Amino acid sequence: MTQSRAVLSTLAITTSVLLISANAHADAEVPLTSAIFRVTHNSYSGNVEGAKNSITYQLDHGVRFIELDIHDNGYATARDYAIGHDAPGDQVDHSGNPASNLLRDWLEVVNTWSARHPDAAPIVVMLDLKDDLTDNPSFAAGNLTALNQEIVSVFGSRLLKAEDYPSGSPTVDSLRGRVLTLLSGNGKSRTEYKRDIGSNPAIALNAKGQIVEVHDSGAGALWYWTGRYDNGRVTWLRHGRYDNGQTPAVALNDNGDLVEVHQSQNATTLWYRVGRLGADGEITWSSSRQYDDGVLPTIAFTNPSGTQLREIHRSQNNDQNWQWNGTLNTGTSTVSWSGNAKTSDARFDKTTSARGTSSVRVWTGADGPTPARTLRVDTDRFTGARIRYPQVAFDEFQKGDSAELQQGALFYAAPATESGFITSARQSGRLVRGWDFDRADLATTPLANYPATNHPYNAWYDNLLAGAVQ
Repeated sequence: MTQSRAVLSTLAITTSVLLISANAHADAEVPLTSAIFRVTHNSYSGNVEGAKNSITYQLDHGVRFIELDIHDNGYATARDYAIGHDAPGDQVDHSGNPASNLLRDWLEVVNTWSARHPDAAPIVVMLDLKDDLTDNPSFAAGNLTALNQEIVSVFGSRLLKAEDYPSGSPTVDSLRGRVLTLLSGNGKSRTEYKRDIGSNPAIALNAKGQIVEVHDSGAGALWYWTGRYDNGRVTWLRHGRYDNGQTPAVALNDNGDLVEVHQSQNATTLWYRVGRLGADGEITWSSSRQYDDGVLPTIAFTNPSGTQLREIHRSQNNDQNWQWNGTLNTGTSTVSWSGNAKTSDARFDKTTSARGTSSVRVWTGADGPTPARTLRVDTDRFTGARIRYPQVAFDEFQKGDSAELQQGALFYAAPATESGFITSARQSGRLVRGWDFDRADLATTPLANYPATNHPYNAWYDNLLAGAVQ
């Protein structure tokens, strides 16, 4: 592009931004997807990398998109994620910012500023996941449930969850004072945030609406989800790995006591575990104990108090079914087994559980571009929902990502040099981020909603974004 063409392009974009900004302050009908905002790249790096100053300074000067790179190193000890570029503390500018690298401290800075400026345009806090959170086996180890809870606990009612995003495109004015969080970075984590996959799912529902789902990975790991049934919908609370094996089944009583049975990974031994479901959705598990040989175990409570059990499995040698009766001892977290015998009864349907008129069923199946092993749940009122983390944060789609990540995505992103991707996404009504936007000639028509720069106070950026929404 020649210098004259660059100037004309910049002037044209600046004019459009000014018009959008003027309307945003005077006209409540301007859609969020049409607005342009001031944005910093690697916001936490302040003046260590670029010239951005502190997070508070950035917000005071109109920045409405904050990027925080986070790591899960040491989560089990710190009970928090750590800010940093290539490692915790890397390129972090603490001048005017929190003295620690803990994510919560940095989120609190944004929350405090937002609380003091309720008329400010919505702030997006992007969490760039520098590590794979899917290998964290539990909430305590810092999986995506823990990240969700931290986001909710910090921002509270100011948070606009992705699952609550209004249909169509809400106006900027309707979202003033709100905070939106966005997941970027590690693609495996972003994908699992939207869906989970597994094999041989089983489920149990009790009269209180508590739910436990178990499944195997198809490669020897056993995982659980816990949730809550309410008016035909299931809200999933906790997720974690609990053992090795395959073909699990689970029974849950009204006190929150549960008994899980499964087959060993590479043999035909049968094992059980006792668990206790807490109010927060976490399960406290006992150790695993062998009780028989066989395959395809199923289990159910047989009395109202939830102390007597019946287990039915198939022989490892033929199609004969066998049974056990069990008595649960919650004090020792064990089951006393008796009455082992052949039975003509069918094994329990471990995929379906009902209490009164409420019922849940688990199965696997593709949902658009997702794999055939995507975990799904039906209830007595709704069908086909994915078993997944509550969609607290939005999930970013980047150039080169899978069709799964593109499905339903509101936020798109690419390097600022990817002009074709940026303009196409903008024209299709997406919110688009272009990072490393550090030259005026990178401006596109239309301009990215979020042109993320390392130099937000340079004259060329100030002129280009002079009319940005604040």
